[in-house]
Amino acid sequence: MKNILPATTNKVNLNTSHEINYEINKETLQNIRKYFGKSEEEINRRIEELNHEWDTERVLELNMATIAAASSVLGLFHNKKWMALSGIVSVFMIQHSLQGWCPPLSIIRRLGVRTASEIMREKEALAKLKQKV
Repeated sequence: MKNILPATTNKVNLNTSHEINYEINKETLQNIRKYFGKSEEEINRRIEELNHEWDTERVLELNMATIAAASSVLGLFHNKKWMALSGIVSVFMIQHSLQGWCPPLSIIRRLGVRTASEIMREKEALAKLKQKV
């Protein structure tokens, strides 16, 4: 029986348009090419930058938590109807955790935010380049 839930490692890519995945992969390859022939120190600096790069999950979690917190405060102090927004955001997070998609993810990916796996692929490629230095 086929598993109906996508693997965590590729759920976002499966739910992102081919064009956006292509652009993100192209940019990653360009990033790697910049470091051909660079010193180990320069490559290490790039790897350290990648260690701090925010991935899609982190951006999405912050986005959703901020909206939920703001709508809760607005619901408490302004109008209780704002509480509905917290519920909607919660449904989006459930949907994303199970399927790998939710409406804000399309925007996040169009902005070029990469998945943890995409960032890791660049780091692994740079580590291989370091071995050749």
